[in-house]
Amino acid sequence: MPFIKVQTSLAKPETAQVEGLLKTLSGKLAKHLGKSESYVMTAFEADIPMTFSGTVEPTCYLEVKSVGSMSSGQTAAMSQDFCAEIASTLGIDQTRIYIEFADAKGAMWGWNGRTFG
Repeated sequence: MPFIKVQTSLAKPETAQVEGLLKTLSGKLAKHLGKSESYVMTAFEADIPMTFSGTVEPTCYLEVKSVGSMSSGQTAAMSQDFCAEIASTLGIDQTRIYIEFADAKGAMWGWNGRTFG
């Protein structure tokens, strides 16, 4: 059930660019966590009013959630990988990207009429 959500202050890019980014992040998230991509969900929200460091220059916030626990090694690798991908695809400086990693208990995440715990 890994999930990654991208929120950015940028105006919405072309649909193909967004879809490409989401597909790339989906594959990367599955690989980093060693989970099947068939359970990965991605989301993208653009044109969100945001500030970072007191300015409205382009910025980005990512949420990464997964049932189970992510190690510090995994989160460090994902931070490096996802920041580089966002910078490359959307042109946002890596110093203006925050990522929140959150572990979820299986009983607190539902799918297909049941939970994972």
